Amino acid sequence: MFKRMALAAGVAAALFQGAQAVVAESTRAGAYTIHYNAFTAETLTLEIARANAIQRSNRLGVLNVSVIKDLPGSTGTSVKALVDVDLVNDKSRKGPVAMHEAEAEGAVSYLGQFPIADGQELDFEIRVRPTGAAETTTLRLRQEFFTQ
Repeated sequence: MFKRMALAAGVAAALFQGAQAVVAESTRAGAYTIHYNAFTAETLTLEIARANAIQRSNRLGVLNVSVIKDLPGSTGTSVKALVDVDLVNDKSRKGPVAMHEAEAEGAVSYLGQFPIADGQELDFEIRVRPTGAAETTTLRLRQEFFTQ
């Protein structure tokens, strides 16, 4: 089980390799921990971007969401989930962020891209329902992006 958690952490670390000021947030939801963050796509290495179907650009952002299920006596295991995301602005929806599943050796992440501008602050409404869970957890993330 530790190996799977290490793989999930490895996928996340690979995604953020070379990223500046990337801070991941996490929220507990029942027997799950949901990790999520957003960053500028140009901070990814070319190899990581290609492997995850992400276009590198200082005008595009990336949202990353992953879910870890609690397992007694371990650090947990990466699980699949339904992940829906909307960009919101003062409670009005600006539109959905198309998310796709990225899996590497059993570690699962959900990634989405969206346009950004220098100094822009974006609000995300993230809805996550882990496979097998009865409830959907709604999260909010506000992120400021710098493109220069």
